[in-house]
Amino acid sequence: MFSGMTRRTFCAIGLLFACSVITSAAPQTMRLDYYHTGNAKQEIFSIDRAVIEPLPWPGDMDQTIDNTNLGKYLFEVRDAKTQRLLYSRGFASIFGEWETTDEAINVMRSFSESLRFPAPDGSVDIRLKKRDKHNAWIDLWSTSLDPQGIFVDRSRPPAPAPLIAIQKMGDPATKVDFVILGDGYTRAETKKFEADARRLTEVLFSTSPFKEHRRDFNVWALCPPANESGISRPSTGVYHDSPLGTTYDAFGSERYVLSFDNRALRKVAQYAPYEFIEILANNRTYGGGGIFNLYSTVAADNAFANYVFVHEFGHHFAGLADEYYTSSVAYAAAAERVEPWEPNATALLSGTSVPPAGDPRQAQDARATLKWKDLVSAGTPIPTPWNKETFEAYSREIQKRRAQIRKDNRPESEMEALFREELEHEQSLFAKEKYAGHVGAFEGAIYEAKGYYRPEVDCIMFSRADHFCAVCRRAIEKIIALYSKGSGANISG
Repeated sequence: MFSGMTRRTFCAIGLLFACSVITSAAPQTMRLDYYHTGNAKQEIFSIDRAVIEPLPWPGDMDQTIDNTNLGKYLFEVRDAKTQRLLYSRGFASIFGEWETTDEAINVMRSFSESLRFPAPDGSVDIRLKKRDKHNAWIDLWSTSLDPQGIFVDRSRPPAPAPLIAIQKMGDPATKVDFVILGDGYTRAETKKFEADARRLTEVLFSTSPFKEHRRDFNVWALCPPANESGISRPSTGVYHDSPLGTTYDAFGSERYVLSFDNRALRKVAQYAPYEFIEILANNRTYGGGGIFNLYSTVAADNAFANYVFVHEFGHHFAGLADEYYTSSVAYAAAAERVEPWEPNATALLSGTSVPPAGDPRQAQDARATLKWKDLVSAGTPIPTPWNKETFEAYSREIQKRRAQIRKDNRPESEMEALFREELEHEQSLFAKEKYAGHVGAFEGAIYEAKGYYRPEVDCIMFSRADHFCAVCRRAIEKIIALYSKGSGANISG
């Protein structure tokens, strides 16, 4: 059972909701902060603190159990006496990405992480699970928590900034609640942050399937003022003490933007009703990042911010995989092929292996095990042929030119021009594909040229296109349905 409280006007606790009093019953929001320590071979967990957040739980109490089977990790909250499952959610984490880098082979690191859930009436057991090498869930860590304990932090520090209602479509319990946080915006740039947040919100809701589900979302914005404009970019000697600690060069990738300061992030975000977080970095240099059920980021002033915003939100919101494979990444390739948990990538694994090309068993076996087989038309071969070699040859040249621009510290306008050239060439190339616009299994995905397949020849998760493929759209709609009531989607599969 979850403890109840009456929702009150959020203005009463120093927040600026553009709404009337909300009277529906809702539990409080509980958060467990902990440290995730380890390397490529081991993981250790230790409790930091338990917190009752200032705002009531924003989620739908009829949808407390996660049945999506997404994420590298999964946590469960169970009644300590009966072991009844009260709440669960799958997620990914910074540690989960970092452990696949070369650094993790020899170095131990600690990352702060958090689990949020409706505050229960009594003591609970919290269990953390992880996928094994075959993607089956295994128990990783467990701890007990008494929500009435004297060391549960119930303090109410002042809100770091006024809460802005970008769009308010209804009670948070019946909508997807999405908060946009600003980092690297000075007090004088507060209006710029709001303009950036509103602009990118419009971009999101001009993209299907978010477009069709706009009324299923509440969007909020918060921007703690920074002492100086911009965020850190260590590869160029730029270091800023920004409120959320957002930085370029995560894991040594110059374009990867993450915040490693989970405590700071949570202390700000707790003053908005949220299930999903976007961090707007007040910078022009191309960059962003997205981690499932953690947050996504974007450099707000880049010419390709619209694309990055939607692409990275796809990672964060629906657990979508990167479908590209020619750009450099910090992760080491897995030694063994397993079927990805992400909904938009597949290894086409059957009972043994994918038959050789031309073998009559190939189409039959691969189609039978394809996770999105219901979206594939009868005339589309699996795997699906495409002009892969021509694409790769051009892409390799683009990557060389891209690296040289960064090496020479050339103006960002030159990088943006290169990306425009690349996008125009790719759109022309893909338009000539026999199976353009068809769902199939196109080889090349999740950073590897061979052995992994994506659903369509092009998608915003593959190139700088402006649309999601059919498989990604369906995956997004499933998450919308999990967090909102009255969703208008017809979701199959």
